[in-house]
Amino acid sequence: MPSDDLIQQLLDAGFLKKHKKDPAQAKKLLLRSFRDLKTAKANLKIDEEAAYTFAYLAMLRSGRALMFLKSYRPTDGRQHKTVVEVAGFFLGKEYDDLVYKFERMRRIRNQFTYEPDLPLGQKEAEEALKTAEQFVQQMLKQARKEDPQMEMEI
Repeated sequence: MPSDDLIQQLLDAGFLKKHKKDPAQAKKLLLRSFRDLKTAKANLKIDEEAAYTFAYLAMLRSGRALMFLKSYRPTDGRQHKTVVEVAGFFLGKEYDDLVYKFERMRRIRNQFTYEPDLPLGQKEAEEALKTAEQFVQQMLKQARKEDPQMEMEI
């Protein structure tokens, strides 16, 4: 899909809908994403899959936060994929590598969730956490651009 009209294509396909701008919901999601990062760190030595999952959830929730600030909401069907695509659209080409990692994490998390025989190693969990921290920071930066009054203790 060409990025110029990605939003319109997602709207037309029913994967995205317009939604009243919701700074309060966005703030809650961002705060939760920072707790998810802490939870991922705490689980690194205990359970790689849990750490990976919480790192991924931090990205997902922070991406949803930006969508709420941009007056959009993903709809049923493929919400996670839509969040990845829309976050990439709003971040721009400069962050293609980070968005690619988000998409890759989405696929891997889906695989080990539904195919438990696939192993996930310590290094993958550590990389996921690093990627999630970078992504959440970018989402927070974008959120503050969208709503300069968004203040939160991190």
